[in-house]
Amino acid sequence: MSEHDHKHHGHHHDDHNHHDDHNGNAKHGDHAEHGHHGHGDYDGHDGHHHHGDFKKKFFISLIFGIPIIFLAPMMGLELPFQFTFPGSEWVVLVLATILYFYGGQPFLSGAKEELKARKPGMMTLISMGISVAYFYSLYAFIMNNFVAPDAHTMDFFLELATLILIMLFGHWIEMNAVGQAGNALKKMAELLPDTAVIVDEDGNTKEVKLSDVNEGDVVQVGAGDNIPTDGTIISGRTSVDESLVTGESRNVEKTIDDPVIGGSVNGSGTITVKVTGTGETGYMSKVMGLVSQAQSDKSRAELMADRIAGYLFYFALSVGFIAFVVWMMISNNVDFALERLVTVLVIACPHALGLAIPLVTARSTSIGATNGLIVKNRESLETARRLDVVMMDKTGTLTEGNFAVNHFESFNDAYSDEEVLGFMAAIEKSSSHPLAVGILDKAAEEDVNIPQAENVNNIPGIGLEGTIDGKDMKITSVSYFEDNDMDYDKDQFESLAGQGNSVSFLVIDGVNSGIVAQGDQIKASSKGMVRDLLDRGIEPVMLTGDNRQVAEAVAAELGITDVHAQMMPEDKEAMIQSYQKQGKKVMMVGDGINDAPSLVRADIGVAIGAGTDVAVESGDVILVKSDPSDIMNFLSLAEKTMSKTVQNLWLGAGYNIVAVPLAAGVLAGAGLILSPAVGAILMSISTVVVALNAMTLKLN
Repeated sequence: MSEHDHKHHGHHHDDHNHHDDHNGNAKHGDHAEHGHHGHGDYDGHDGHHHHGDFKKKFFISLIFGIPIIFLAPMMGLELPFQFTFPGSEWVVLVLATILYFYGGQPFLSGAKEELKARKPGMMTLISMGISVAYFYSLYAFIMNNFVAPDAHTMDFFLELATLILIMLFGHWIEMNAVGQAGNALKKMAELLPDTAVIVDEDGNTKEVKLSDVNEGDVVQVGAGDNIPTDGTIISGRTSVDESLVTGESRNVEKTIDDPVIGGSVNGSGTITVKVTGTGETGYMSKVMGLVSQAQSDKSRAELMADRIAGYLFYFALSVGFIAFVVWMMISNNVDFALERLVTVLVIACPHALGLAIPLVTARSTSIGATNGLIVKNRESLETARRLDVVMMDKTGTLTEGNFAVNHFESFNDAYSDEEVLGFMAAIEKSSSHPLAVGILDKAAEEDVNIPQAENVNNIPGIGLEGTIDGKDMKITSVSYFEDNDMDYDKDQFESLAGQGNSVSFLVIDGVNSGIVAQGDQIKASSKGMVRDLLDRGIEPVMLTGDNRQVAEAVAAELGITDVHAQMMPEDKEAMIQSYQKQGKKVMMVGDGINDAPSLVRADIGVAIGAGTDVAVESGDVILVKSDPSDIMNFLSLAEKTMSKTVQNLWLGAGYNIVAVPLAAGVLAGAGLILSPAVGAILMSISTVVVALNAMTLKLN
């Protein structure tokens, strides 16, 4: 039955013309054309990640570093655990040389790349620190052993060892932490099996590699197996656990023509599936691409961190050389002046700063993905803090998009309420319209006997008619009674329609014999979400293509006072622009199909449901579970992510601002001078603090 012929329900067609797109999982099958962002590159935020395995380097360097710590004096002071023997200084020299070239290699290579790109940064600073320490110590060794043994020029071998070990350890911690976010992607990848069972035209089966499966192939999925690709069931029925993929906690019943998602787990039935999306085009691949892209995008805050690191580089160089010149003039002691320079360069390394944001982002993206939130555009996390208005589509966003019978009743003493429902179900049986589906579902739920209807026809602009047991039956709208001057209970009709229901009547042989009222069910979490928005001082606004009566009834139940009904997609976009012109930050939440222009126009576009191509393209944020309460989860995640980011920027840069002048010796007069070793320890502590602070980011 066409939508035109359902006018009798008094229901604006826009509210169900995308019906199939609203029921959670119908969306996932249809995204084959989508480009894939590539998800192999998990580590992401800086070139220096590619310089070897830091964990292995750290442990091998430890073997060379520990003897140096026992044999070389610290800043010329012999500590209680240190000892020397004839020739021990040669052992220290050999070990320190190996350590400098082996342990320092990632930093030296990184510095070379940075200098080639004319963007000196943290690797250049680390390299400068360890190089100054090594070559100055080499100079001290030659002086002490061959040129002026009595002068006792101080070496920095112990500081070199501790600096390299601490730096390698810091990088290992960083790689580990950044790797945690990549784990979310690896876990997703692991949901797809390595092989699939293909069924040929003769019904024969053979097992092939997943990479050999193409769109249009038919695969068989046994009970308990992971479904290998996206597809549509062509035979069998089963229940599917999609919790790992979509976050839907209960098993979803699936039968012929229903879509399934690669990576979900088949239940007890064996099914045959026609492939609609493979490894590179499937839903999982798209989600992984989005997560990966979100992790590697540079947001404004990250660019700010890069800028701060650049400023620190020049700050450190300037302070270091000024300190060197000033101390040379004051003390006339090259060793002491050089020690200040070394300390400044060691302590100013903005390594913690470089970690500050990537770690928070990685953690935030990972938490989002686990909670059914895919943040495609990281700037939306920053914008969310300044949000004034949240505009929401009604159908499929605030409501389920599935029509359900809220009331049915017989007015004819000859028939029970259930019989009236059965008659209507019999006439609606051939229709796939959402309202017809609602009546048939209710009949099945009530276990009502559905008789055989004959001669079923559409009556344009009125509804349907048919014959049951020789009686003429019509399903009509209220306008049929108005046009034919027939009596009906106006108060009952107004009351049901006022609650947001579409109302249909049953007329048997010209007599008003029954009524069915159907409403699109409001999602359980919608009311709480609206209340939470108001508590945050954010104004909720409903934009819908539905008629005003239904829209206002739903809005009243949810507590939304600003309602705009009977809107076309371009009207919604214009409404967003009008709010933006008032200087307000607007978030739009929609199903991503007729709402695509609005999702793009809004400061933050939130697409409900992750499967539609248009939603994936248009939204900045995707709510995988199609649950309105996830809007609040997103706002909380945004708030907490930005607060952690600011904390980390202060932790990363703040200690440099204090420590660099101390290292230069501004408080030398008060007896406070930072040594290179203490500088290295301070710097690595700040790195670890930043990493730990990022890891404490939680959603709840």
